[in-house]
Amino acid sequence: MIVVTRLNDSQFAINPDLIERINSNPDTTLVMVDGAKYIVTESMSEVIDRILHYRATVIALTQELSASGRLPASRPFGIVDAADDGDSGDDDRFVELDIPVPLRPRKI
Repeated sequence: MIVVTRLNDSQFAINPDLIERINSNPDTTLVMVDGAKYIVTESMSEVIDRILHYRATVIALTQELSASGRLPASRPFGIVDAADDGDSGDDDRFVELDIPVPLRPRKI
């Protein structure tokens, strides 16, 4: 999340992955993928810098966790086996898949 400031000087955090575009004419407007618009006091370049810093921090944290051994090198997510009743508490409920999920274009 990045923190930006409304015109009334109140701050709020926003998920930069959901920003579709940034307009700057004359106020900086964040247009979200769901169509919501937020006018902020930061300039377009400041918002872009905050997004870059956020993404760099996520990548650095992932590399740090992976190097320390706290993050598995393989895919950490699996699918829960429907045959398991959930009482065992073992990690054998998760089944790793080797098939990639196909990407489909978004419907507009």
